[in-house]
Amino acid sequence: MTSLFPVLRILALALPLCLYALCAAARPAATPAATDNERVWRVIYVEGGPFSDYQRIFHGLALGLQQRGLIENGHVPIPSDSEDAQSMWNWMAAHAGGKRLVFLPDGFYSAGWDAGRRKTIQREILQRITTRGDVDLILAFGTWAGQDCAALDIQVPVVVSSVTNAVAAGIIPSISDSGRDNLVAPIEPDRFKRQVLLFHDIFGFKKLGIAYEDTPSGRSSIALNEIEDAAQELGITLLRCTDTFDVQEASLASDRLEACHRNLVEQGADAVYLTYNVGLQASAMRRVLQPLADAHIPTFSQLGVPDVIHGALLSVAQSNADEEGKFSAELVDAIIHGALPRDLSPIFESPVSMALNLFMATLIGWNPPLEVLAAVDEFYQDMK
Repeated sequence: MTSLFPVLRILALALPLCLYALCAAARPAATPAATDNERVWRVIYVEGGPFSDYQRIFHGLALGLQQRGLIENGHVPIPSDSEDAQSMWNWMAAHAGGKRLVFLPDGFYSAGWDAGRRKTIQREILQRITTRGDVDLILAFGTWAGQDCAALDIQVPVVVSSVTNAVAAGIIPSISDSGRDNLVAPIEPDRFKRQVLLFHDIFGFKKLGIAYEDTPSGRSSIALNEIEDAAQELGITLLRCTDTFDVQEASLASDRLEACHRNLVEQGADAVYLTYNVGLQASAMRRVLQPLADAHIPTFSQLGVPDVIHGALLSVAQSNADEEGKFSAELVDAIIHGALPRDLSPIFESPVSMALNLFMATLIGWNPPLEVLAAVDEFYQDMK
């Protein structure tokens, strides 16, 4: 095992970076125009389809809105048996309270990962804005929603959340400029590169396996360029298995991902970075990860806690998603107080904290050293 001093160094540097980003990023670059403090902002939610990351970031956003006095109650419950965010939206519409934000009861839009439905929703939102005029703010979650809202010729402010890389996805042209007066898309530079570097600090692997869909959207959704940059910097071999995973039938995606994991074992991977994948369903995780467990191969999930709960060895902790949501809440606060979305800095730095599945550690025969345990905030004892 390589030295863990890099891990401790990252931990020591991350908190001040995060605090700086949180304090500075939501400040508009120009003096905001005067606004009516009594104005009520009517909000809608747009997503490509259900995804646990959207739930966790939306949870953090709700808490952040409460902390900033924009709503009375942000303690929205996260569903325990579903990745669907509609129940969370319905709860906010009924219980958020406050006088500044209204979460429209009919303002939840999800394409259900159906490309045809995606286009329909984009048209419905445009028609609603141009004819009914009852939307003052859009919360867009994920790449599909971010791309579709960015393409709309509207003045309504849009805050994009939970996008792997908004620049690579074509939502914004650069970190320094969103390209659209009405849009801001938080971005964490090199987020996934740093995850791979952290993973390597712990295990010192030589061959890292990844499974993904080799299409423009598939590559951008996992930030493949960041993974490749990390591999080049570390001087390690990146082993790949590609297939079609972006399908509506989740069980099919899980079958294909399980086959990819067997393939990566055969290629000689000594670690696997679990990228965003429809096949990583809670009900199928044990089966999908079994080939890697049998080969005693450590895993690090790109997604976070949901994967660790169901068997991934390591990932970032829940607090990271909450902080990203709270950052989005700061952007919302700045906008309703007169800031132009384009003038807001989108740069966000998450804290470095990890989640560890002790059951998987036992399965692969790994006894975490004290230095690693000290960096872990959340422990899970089994594979749910």
